[in-house]
Amino acid sequence: MALDGRAAQALATSAIGAFTGGLIATTVVAFGAPAFADLASAFGPEEFFALTVFAFVATAFVVADSALKGLAALVIGFTVGVMGIDTLTGTVRFTLGVPQLLDGIGIVVITVGLLALGEVLQVASRSRWQSGDRLVTVRGRPFLSRAEFREALPAWLRGTAFGVPFGVIPVGGSEVPTFLAYGTERRLDARRRRPMFGRGAIRGVAGPEAAGNATAGTAMGALLALGLPTSATAAVLLGAFQQFGFQTGPLLFARSGDLVWALIASLFIGLVVLLVLNLPFAPVWAQLLRIPRQYLYAGIAVFAGLGIYASAGSVVDLVLLLLLGLLGFVMRRHDVPLAPVLIAVILGPLAELNLRRSLTISQGDPTVLVSTPITVVIYALLVVALVAQVRRRRSADV
Repeated sequence: MALDGRAAQALATSAIGAFTGGLIATTVVAFGAPAFADLASAFGPEEFFALTVFAFVATAFVVADSALKGLAALVIGFTVGVMGIDTLTGTVRFTLGVPQLLDGIGIVVITVGLLALGEVLQVASRSRWQSGDRLVTVRGRPFLSRAEFREALPAWLRGTAFGVPFGVIPVGGSEVPTFLAYGTERRLDARRRRPMFGRGAIRGVAGPEAAGNATAGTAMGALLALGLPTSATAAVLLGAFQQFGFQTGPLLFARSGDLVWALIASLFIGLVVLLVLNLPFAPVWAQLLRIPRQYLYAGIAVFAGLGIYASAGSVVDLVLLLLLGLLGFVMRRHDVPLAPVLIAVILGPLAELNLRRSLTISQGDPTVLVSTPITVVIYALLVVALVAQVRRRRSADV
């Protein structure tokens, strides 16, 4: 659509799709999160450990192309997550003798390094800019015609249907439902008399955008009610909650109900505000296509470094930012997923804590980890998910 000069219409389709998916998902969270919190109130250390294991294994096996790459991402996340002083024993772990690492690596440094700087290095390494490159023409209106709206509406609803359930499943975020929605729209488009994919199909934008935002909405519900981050973004939010002293989970509704409901209300308000801002400014955002890519990448890298240094004023954080950016670049080059790393960074210490509590209460008896019906159900679901994933990959190879 951008190459056809319809970048503004594509951004408008994206904005309305994100609003549609987010609105439906947030409504589900508003009515369903308290019920999930009541269910989670019966969870003990064993159940929460089982949930974290489910999140680790499901994310590693579903998001990655191979189980080995997923497990490698988990190991990297665990190593970074437990760096510093152990809160229970006071043992110093993986600091390499650097005093600034005694408190561990900040979640902001990790996310900016892996996600922002790593992406900049990856895209810049694959790009070859020349002075004769043709700039994309930007024209058109920041709104959709009636025909375009009717074309996109079914895709928005189908994408939302994909995204809502995936928000509470720890499979690494919106990647899976987004690609499912895109694949569905592509297959449906192939049945039409005049297929539009490859020539600017508006459904190819509408479906994935609605799926992605719907997944993010219900992921917030899983984070608030269960304390379980089901995506990299939710893992970052969990880290932010922990920094401010809020423990997500069933007790959050009882102890900080005003915060929870204000947060849910802000999601509704934010959706409206984003729609109001994005639609009129769609042609403005489309002008970003005119910025030469090397300037855009350099600007992102500079602002990432300035933000990290401004947050703590530490040169060590800048060195860590560069190292993590290089790590993210290498992982992208070898198709190692980033979502398991971020989830392991956040959930790794929580899994370790709940495991220790369970074994302490049971005086070292490991059978306590599967001693309740909830843990049995969680592990059974994990086995079913793994078997289904293995069969799907075998059928795809055949």
